[in-house]
Amino acid sequence: MNKKWAGRVTVVGVAWSGDEASMQAFIDRHGITFQSMNDQTGALFAHFGVPAQPAWVFVSPDGTAKTYLGAMEPDVLDTALSNTMGGR
Repeated sequence: MNKKWAGRVTVVGVAWSGDEASMQAFIDRHGITFQSMNDQTGALFAHFGVPAQPAWVFVSPDGTAKTYLGAMEPDVLDTALSNTMGGR
């Protein structure tokens, strides 16, 4: 993620349909440093309309959410963050 967003957005990775050990192995293997959680029931994925990974959900400061399915290139991610944060 672009360094301009450091301290301005919170990133949370959400794993689905796996156990805690598998999630931790993935985190360790890929050097993930942001907060992560496991959604074993799929409730969070269902709430945001996410049928599969990878997916992104951007929640704006006013609480509205937009879901994007698939991987994102850095420039597309930056644009999505700008749109979510209202150009801040």
